[in-house]
Amino acid sequence: MPLANANDLAQLVGGIAQTDGDYTTQIPALMIYRRSTVTDPMPCIYGLGLGITVQGGKRVTLGDEIFDYGPGQSLVTSVDLPVSSYVTRANRVEPYLGMRLELDARVIAQVAAEMDFSAPLKAAPSRAMSVVTLDDGLLGALTRLIRLLDEPHLIPLIAPLIQQEIVVRLLNGEHGPTLRHLVTSGAPSQQIAKVIAWLKQHFTDDVPIDDLAVKAHMSPSTFRQHFRAVAGMSPLQYLKHLRLQDARQLMLNEDLDASSAAIRVGYESASQFSREYTRLFGAPPLRDIKRLRESA
Repeated sequence: MPLANANDLAQLVGGIAQTDGDYTTQIPALMIYRRSTVTDPMPCIYGLGLGITVQGGKRVTLGDEIFDYGPGQSLVTSVDLPVSSYVTRANRVEPYLGMRLELDARVIAQVAAEMDFSAPLKAAPSRAMSVVTLDDGLLGALTRLIRLLDEPHLIPLIAPLIQQEIVVRLLNGEHGPTLRHLVTSGAPSQQIAKVIAWLKQHFTDDVPIDDLAVKAHMSPSTFRQHFRAVAGMSPLQYLKHLRLQDARQLMLNEDLDASSAAIRVGYESASQFSREYTRLFGAPPLRDIKRLRESA
């Protein structure tokens, strides 16, 4: 990877993110981040997208797995995953700089249908998250996408073309298997992805796990095996993460108390909700929300 290109990308991102924060851009799918200190682990949901560490270091944990990625490395997630994310290397002289590009499943499916892949896809489902080093082509495309922000009148015409190029390069590179499982018709990973998409819309309902297996056209034991292979956790753990993440947002944004938030997201027991919330976020609901507001 040419060092000059990597430096160019760091200068471009640093020029946009001159102080700590999260930056939206005129390209709706593109976000930029800057942090001058290491951060505490933050449970969140990573959707279908490409994350890049431009400078510094970041760690993402998925269940019991740890994914570290530093300068010039990229992380792809192909389905919505409950993770814990935090900056591991940053200071005021060399702050953490990162970017994230949301990917469109329809574009991935269209591009994959037109590509001729030399290596057949393995039948077994793979983890819906991967970390690899950027190659020259992908680094160049990302740099051109950032440079395009200086020509806002051209963004509607050119940004979709560069984003499609990025998808082509991802499918053709080491991230390819992670994304191809998402769009391969009839593959176990695709069936799990469909169930995960359904769960996102219905996680507040009473959802028997065996019913999810039926939706995936699998036996309950096979479903649990494939779900864990893709999502890094059991279906029940995944459901709990969705509920707790949503409850946290309800308390933070709508000023709900813990009991009301618990009911809204599908909990019948306020005490169980509090126990599981504390286990995930490291503090009881009231203390956690107070901490978040103070830090903001």
